Parts: sequence; structure tokens; C-alpha cells
Amino acid sequence: MDNRQAIGSWLSGPRAAIEESGADLGHRGEQLGLPEEGPGSIARPGRRIGAVAVDWALCLLIAYGLITDGYNQSTGNWALLIFFVLGVLTVGTVGFTPGKRLFGLRVVDLATGRPSPLRALLRTVLLCLALPALIWDRDGRGLHDRVARTVEVRI
Repeated sequence: MDNRQAIGSWLSGPRAAIEESGADLGHRGEQLGLPEEGPGSIARPGRRIGAVAVDWALCLLIAYGLITDGYNQSTGNWALLIFFVLGVLTVGTVGFTPGKRLFGLRVVDLATGRPSPLRALLRTVLLCLALPALIWDRDGRGLHDRVARTVEVRI
């Protein structure tokens, strides 16, 4: 193997290297029975990051404007608490947060289609820890979604 090929496969990621060797991984969500594109397909990372950014900005604005006096360390702590409550209440009841709704996303339970409040609680706790959300499987689901047995799909 040429050095350029080795570096190129490393830069394009493990999925590209596996597919280049002849393995067929299918589309994201195929193992879960989800379509490749359109409503019900797995949400792409850009939309998910955008939704979290909108939710975090909203929580930060609430903490800054209603709870703390100016922007300081406690503002971030309050924003995290508001983010947690927002995630548990909205995902556990309607399946999406304001940011997810804005970006056309919804969290669904793999078995029932609607996440239970307990699954929403587990998912949100892990999301607030941040690290589980940065570890993805081959379908593009974060570790927080795998543990809670949920998936974020397009509406």
C-alpha cells in the first residue's frame, strides 16, 4: 500500500476504509429499520449540533436574563440545570426540544416510537455529561442514544 493511500484512508475515516476494502455497511440506520433519506431517517450531525446549540443558547439566555445578575460562572451552571430540565420535560413528553423542533428533528424510542420519561431522563443525564454524545456508532447515534435505546430522526 502506498503511503498516500494509507494517509487518505485515515483522513476519510474508518467507514470509508472499510467500504474501500469491499465491505457493504449499508446506509445509516439500516440496521434499525430506518429509511436512508427523508422523514424517519437518522438525523445528520450538523442538524443535531445546531439543535443543541439553539437549546443551549435558549437556556443561557433564560439563566442570564431571569436568574443570575450578569454573566458569571453561576450563569453557566444555571444554564446546564435549565438544559437538563428542558431536555427531560420536552423529550419525555413530546419527543423534541425547541431546538430539535426548529431543525426538524425528533427523538424516538426504538421499541415504542415515543421515549418514556425514564429514557428521556437517562438520555439527558448522559447528554449533559457531553462525552457520551461525542462517541458515535456506525449508524451515527451517540452513546447517550444507544444507552437509552433511542434514536434522533428527521421529522
